[in-house]
Amino acid sequence: MSKSNFTEEFKRDPVAEVSQRLGVSQHSLYEWKKKFAASNAKGNDEAEEIRRLKKELARVTEERDILKKAAAYFARDAK
Repeated sequence: MSKSNFTEEFKRDPVAEVSQRLGVSQHSLYEWKKKFAASNAKGNDEAEEIRRLKKELARVTEERDILKKAAAYFARDAK
């Protein structure tokens, strides 16, 4: 799938049209877009951290369960 290249005129026109429709400046739209992109990137970082932590939790839980079973096995043999 190739990336489409749009002309500068095409890129400018939608912003001008939207800013007129909303009654805000083009600068405001660009600032909103920048803020949204920054917050979206932060959300992606947080989601990645959550995935990493869930994976680590699963690993540690499995290790704990194995150690519990081993401790019970050796405690039974010690009697």
